[in-house]
Amino acid sequence: MNISFTVVGKTDIPFVNSGTDEYFKRVKRYINFDFRVIKDLKNTKNIDENLQKQLEGEKILSLVNSSDVVILLDENGKEYTSKGFASFIEKQMNSSVKNLIFVVGGPYGFSEAVYKRANYKISLSQMTFSHQIIRLIFAEQLYRAFSIINNEPYHHE
Repeated sequence: MNISFTVVGKTDIPFVNSGTDEYFKRVKRYINFDFRVIKDLKNTKNIDENLQKQLEGEKILSLVNSSDVVILLDENGKEYTSKGFASFIEKQMNSSVKNLIFVVGGPYGFSEAVYKRANYKISLSQMTFSHQIIRLIFAEQLYRAFSIINNEPYHHE
């Protein structure tokens, strides 16, 4: 299985970049992993929120194949414990899923077309995080999931 993490827009927060780099390097020990950044739209002050979501959605969907399993990181998604998330990942691996794609949208979320294409929605918390900071939180949780799957001592109960 391959896992891709797709985000809209780059981040200018140095600790987010260094933290995600570190955790993604660790994740690559377990699985084929790819981090993809969709370029920010230009002149967003001149377009409304719905058009921005639509244009970002088109870019997201252009990276998705029909057989891919798409998981949106969305505040209205299903919440998991770390062990539950690890079980979810393991179930996908055992189901012969070829490509698992996690997606973080832009500042306004996702277009209807992206929601319709998604196979799952996952929330990492009931709290709302910026679309930049969620990258680091997800990176750590993905690494934690693989450490749980492999019975390694990173996760403590």
